[in-house]
Amino acid sequence: MKSYVLDANALLLYLEGRPAAAVVRKLFEQAEAGRADLSMSVINWGEVVYVLRKTRDRETAHNLLSPFRRSLRLFLVDRECAERAAELKARHKLGYADAFAADLAITLKGTLVSADPEFEKLGGHLSLRILPRHH
Repeated sequence: MKSYVLDANALLLYLEGRPAAAVVRKLFEQAEAGRADLSMSVINWGEVVYVLRKTRDRETAHNLLSPFRRSLRLFLVDRECAERAAELKARHKLGYADAFAADLAITLKGTLVSADPEFEKLGGHLSLRILPRHH
């Protein structure tokens, strides 16, 4: 079964109805049908919550994210994960939260789904699906 890891911007672009939404919707449909695993680091989940909370109240943000709880597996961060992410950040000059998304994709041997071209710095270390950011 194919494994995908969502970066925060993948979920946010989906919620905003951007061009990437169709790709992300298909991934959720595959996950709900048992044809794909869809995962996210709790660090990136927290990033999504933060971005939503900048413009919405807590209840609205919670309600927007509620449908994803059944098909999106969240992974906790432990010391080893934090150290691997720190190494990725240092070696490839990634953003801090991005390093956790990359680490999870590498660990799960999955494809990272993101609109951030920064991940291309990792080259062959990471399977990547770049989403369109704009129309």
